[in-house]
Amino acid sequence: MDRDDILVGDCLTHMGRMPAGSADLVFADPPFNIGYEYDRYDDRQPKAEYLAWADRWLAAAARVLKPTGTLVVAIGDEYAAEHKVRLDALGLTFRNWIVWHYTFGVSCTRKFNRSHAHLLYYTKHPRQFTFNADAVRVPSARLTTYADRRANPLGKLPDDTWVLRPQESDDHFGPDTDTWAFSRVCGTFRERTGHPCQMPEAVLERVIRVTTDEGDLVVDPFAGSGTTLAVAKRLGREAVGIELSPEYAAGIRDRLDGITFGEGLAEPEPVSLPRRPGVRQTRAAGLKPR
Repeated sequence: MDRDDILVGDCLTHMGRMPAGSADLVFADPPFNIGYEYDRYDDRQPKAEYLAWADRWLAAAARVLKPTGTLVVAIGDEYAAEHKVRLDALGLTFRNWIVWHYTFGVSCTRKFNRSHAHLLYYTKHPRQFTFNADAVRVPSARLTTYADRRANPLGKLPDDTWVLRPQESDDHFGPDTDTWAFSRVCGTFRERTGHPCQMPEAVLERVIRVTTDEGDLVVDPFAGSGTTLAVAKRLGREAVGIELSPEYAAGIRDRLDGITFGEGLAEPEPVSLPRRPGVRQTRAAGLKPR
């Protein structure tokens, strides 16, 4: 297995060939079985067959994790609970059930509009795993709104609900909130590749920053548009992606050709807090101003 590679074919076959205990992070965004139009995969499987397949690929993903590794599964409402039951049965340690709420939700006609997805966050070991808290801290309201001297100048950890709106900050984070700020990838966005189901780079950036270190290996068994691999390369991680479609794999290679390994590792600028009469001014290292 070559690192920084795209493997074309079935994820079960390729993960079965990977050395056990080799991946620091497996990020999986599998088909949701809700009728997306892929070029090589039928996203309308009978429920029993879809879940039997989930049993197999989840076990394969858990096998390739290092003893200190992390598994994050992105999934929709229809099968989120079933995936959690299966992850628990594999003996992994549950960390968070993260809800990613996005703007520009999917329009529905006979139910409320779909505007969120789930990230099921697990580790192989209950205590020994990578969690780079300082890499993903966000400014708190106490820090930016009130200029409170009691505030942690490094910010706070985000909540487990991530609200993604593009207007808050160039870096996808709103300085006055503890939630994310970025939309799902719409057709007019510059990072759009044409893949029918594309995860925003902002989501992967947070996941990869917090769960891995530079040089670690990230595996994506459903590479799709290549977002996981693109962000991993930009952040100085090594990555292996598996993609069933040769056409999608070719698109990933084109996308990666335009990215320099490690180009996203620059330190952000500190934040300048609003000045208020009679309030001592504080600066927070590692946080970028609006």
